[in-house]
Amino acid sequence: MAPATSHELDATDTTFPTDTSGLPACEPSTIVDLADGDTYELRIAPVTKVLGEDIVRMLAYNGSIPGPTLRVPQGAGLTIRVVNDGDHETTVHWHGLRLDNEFDGVPHETQAPIPVGGSFTYRLRVPDDGLYWYHPHVREDHGIEMGLYGNILVDRVDRDPIDRELLVTLDDVLVEDGRIRPFLTDGPTHTAMGRFGNVMLTGGATHWEASATTGEVLRFLFTNTANTRTFNVAIPGARMKLVGGDSGRYERDEWVDAVMLGPSERAVVDVCFDEPGTFELEHRIPGGRYVLGAVDVVDGEPTDARDRYDALEANDQLAAERAALEAVMQADPDKTLVLDALMPILYGDTAAPPTGTYVCPMHPEVTDSEASACPKCGMKLVASSDRSPEAPHEGAAAHGHGHDSDDGIEWEDLMPEINARTDAHNMVWKLVDAATGKANREIDWRYADGDRVKIRIVNTMDSEHPMHHPFHIHGAGRFLVVARDGQLNPNLVWKDTVLIPAGETTDILFEVTEPGRWMAHCHIAEHHQNGMMFTFTVDP
Repeated sequence: MAPATSHELDATDTTFPTDTSGLPACEPSTIVDLADGDTYELRIAPVTKVLGEDIVRMLAYNGSIPGPTLRVPQGAGLTIRVVNDGDHETTVHWHGLRLDNEFDGVPHETQAPIPVGGSFTYRLRVPDDGLYWYHPHVREDHGIEMGLYGNILVDRVDRDPIDRELLVTLDDVLVEDGRIRPFLTDGPTHTAMGRFGNVMLTGGATHWEASATTGEVLRFLFTNTANTRTFNVAIPGARMKLVGGDSGRYERDEWVDAVMLGPSERAVVDVCFDEPGTFELEHRIPGGRYVLGAVDVVDGEPTDARDRYDALEANDQLAAERAALEAVMQADPDKTLVLDALMPILYGDTAAPPTGTYVCPMHPEVTDSEASACPKCGMKLVASSDRSPEAPHEGAAAHGHGHDSDDGIEWEDLMPEINARTDAHNMVWKLVDAATGKANREIDWRYADGDRVKIRIVNTMDSEHPMHHPFHIHGAGRFLVVARDGQLNPNLVWKDTVLIPAGETTDILFEVTEPGRWMAHCHIAEHHQNGMMFTFTVDP
C-alpha cells in the first residue's frame, strides 16, 4: 500500500486526526519467530478498532494492537525496517534492549525522526533473555495511547518447562463521545498526573479471554503499556509463581498474590489451575477492582511441567550478585536524583483566603486553617476561596483510590478537570541532581563502559505534587534494585525501569555496558514529554 495522505495534518489543525473513514479494521496480534540475521518490516498506519459500542481511530504496527510480538533467541541480531504511514514523524525505541546507541530510537539524539511516508532501518542485538517491548519516542503520549506498542520475547538457550505462554499487555485509553479523546498537536496535556483512561485494554481487548485445562502450566508475560496507570494484577483462586521481570529471571521463584507494574515494567508469572471453572484476571486497587478478563478452565491431565511447578527454583547468577551487595549497601551513592514538581496551576499565585481555610486539591474533605500538607497524599493545601478543589470523579469513587492506603501510588485521576488543563506552562516535573542542583536536560553525567554506579533516587514528599514515578534508563546497561528506604531487596532481578512510590528512597546498582549518549526519564508519558528526562554519556 502506498503511503496514506488523507490523514496528514493541515497547518491549521490543532489536534491529531480522529476520523475513521476508509480505514482498515484492526487485526489480531501475532507472534513472529525470527532467527539470527533475519530482516523484518514494521509499518505504522491508522486502523479502526471496536471498543465496546464505539468504533474508534487508532494506530497500529502491521495492522494489530498490540503490534506483532517478535520472538528471538538470546544472542541474535536482527534488522528491522520501520515504515511510517502514521500521523506525524516518529521513531521506535526498543525498550530494555542493550543495543548499539545509534539504534536506540531517541529523536535528535541517536537519529532524525522518521517523517510520514519515510522509513528507517534499525539493527538490533539481543544479549539478554527476557520480555521487552517497542514503542514510539516522539509524542509517545499520543502514539502509545493510540496503540503503538508490541513485545519482544527473547528466549533463553535453556527454555523453561512450561506448557503455554500468554503475552498480555495492560493498557487503558480515554474514550469520549465515541472516539479517543483528541490530542493537541503542539504538546501533551494531562501533565500533572498523566492521562488516565476510562476503558481498559488487556492484550488489546476490552475483555480478554483465554482457556486452559487443569494440570497445565501457563506462563503469563505481562507488560504495562499504559501512559500513567499502575496495574496490580491478580488471578483469584489460582496460585501465581513470579519467575521473571524486565530482563530475565528473579534471584529465586516466589509465590505471590498479585504483581504490581508501573508503566513500562514487565513481570513473568507461572500459573497452574488445579480445579475447573472461570478464573478472573483482575486489577486490584485499594477499595475496589477492575475485571480485565477471564480464563476458562476445564478438566485435564497433569503435564510434565506440572510435576515441576511446585518447586521454587533459584538463579545462580543473581545469587553471585547478592554476595557483593553488602559492600554496596555500606557505600555512599555515586549519584543522587531527587524527583520534584512545581504546580503553578494551583500554587503559583495563591493568596491567603479571607476565611483562613485551606483544602486538599485531591481530598476535599481534608481542610486546615493553615497552608499545610494533606496527610493522605502529601499535596499542599490550596486556598479554598481561590480554587475550588474537585471531588474524586465517578470512576475513582466506584473503584477506590490509592492515597487511602498510604502506599504512595495514585491509582486513579482524582483531579480530572485540573489534570486535563495541565501542560508544560502550568505543571513542571523535575529530575534534580542533588550534588549540582541541575535539573532535567541540564544534567550531564559521564561514565565509562564497565562502570558500576550506585544511584539513589529520592521521591520527595516536599513537592507540590508528590506521586509515584517509573524511572527508566535506556539501553546503556541494566540495573538491580538494591534497597528501598534502606531495606535490602530480598529478591533481585535485572531491570530497566523501577516504580518509586511517593515518599520512597530507592537505591539501584547500574551496570554500564554500552558506549554512547543515552537517555533516562520518568516513563509516565506526559511527565517525560513535559521535561522529566536527561541524557548521559558512556565512553568506550
